[in-house]
Amino acid sequence: MKTHDQLVKRLMRRPGVRAEVRRLEREEAELLDTLLKARHEAGLTQAQVAKRMGTQAPAIARIERALATGKHSPSVATLRKYVKACGKRLVLRVA
Repeated sequence: MKTHDQLVKRLMRRPGVRAEVRRLEREEAELLDTLLKARHEAGLTQAQVAKRMGTQAPAIARIERALATGKHSPSVATLRKYVKACGKRLVLRVA
């Protein structure tokens, strides 16, 4: 039986899989950049965003880290709360 790392390495050799992973990584990085920009423009720390969302600072760090690593995508509801805490509104577009 293969380990997880062995399976990932094998799958990443496939051009279609590799291209899809790169596409997803770009999308998540773009979303992270947008969230960080909103937070910085609002002049807020992670702790301040957390307070406005009714949570703790480590939760905001996890959201931002998850997007940076691509390990987990926050829900639309969480994104909506985050951007609202930054004085913005979430607009989704399908292109």
